[in-house]
Amino acid sequence: MQKLPWYNCWFGSDYLELYRHRSPQEATQTIVWLTSELEIHPPAQVLDLACGNCRHGAELARLGFRTIGFDLSWPLLESVKSEEIACKPLRRLRGDMRSLPLQMNTFELVLSLFTSFGYFSQDGDDLQVLTEVHRVLRPGGKFVLDFLNAPLVRHEFIPAETGQMGTREVIVERWVDQIRNRVEKRISLRSPGGAVQEYRESVRLYEVEDLQRMLLRCGIIPEQIFGDYTGSAYQERSPRLILIGVKRA
Repeated sequence: MQKLPWYNCWFGSDYLELYRHRSPQEATQTIVWLTSELEIHPPAQVLDLACGNCRHGAELARLGFRTIGFDLSWPLLESVKSEEIACKPLRRLRGDMRSLPLQMNTFELVLSLFTSFGYFSQDGDDLQVLTEVHRVLRPGGKFVLDFLNAPLVRHEFIPAETGQMGTREVIVERWVDQIRNRVEKRISLRSPGGAVQEYRESVRLYEVEDLQRMLLRCGIIPEQIFGDYTGSAYQERSPRLILIGVKRA
């Protein structure tokens, strides 16, 4: 596992347990705001990119949107509740977001939520993701890129913290790799017997100007920028960086 990229190893049952506070209710609030802001209505086709356990995709499907939840992690896709799978507008698809097995000009909306971008070691791979987003969007379709806010990450940096996950102790260590311009995280889960399971996270610290340039380069025009899920204006200390772009007609 150590030879695989971190995202091949981390997104499984331990990830779901550690981030269980990300609830369906929170996803519902996000989708209500986004669909209202974008003025998009069912039965529009939506791609929930790097969807995890499809919290947002399930809510979109419940509202009547024809939704595909796409992720590399089959354990996360399998964790979707049976009643959500039974919802006809929701489909799950596994694959690599650098090469989407989807037809061009298909979706009216593509979502990339909760920092599902900037994972790859090469910037060209991140650009390839945006190229694929552009390809599968219909002309005039919208793209929502919800990313960490790099200035806030640097200002409110927490080097280490501990917690409890069931019977296991959780130790989280963070640092910024100044050379590679990435925020790094090591998650250690220590069992009562002393065994330790270790995971990593690594995300490129893109600034807002970087992301806007990348979107434009791929044919997606940045239209709006927000700082949280209620539609507040983006500022340097905003909780999030939410970019909304449109594919050129």
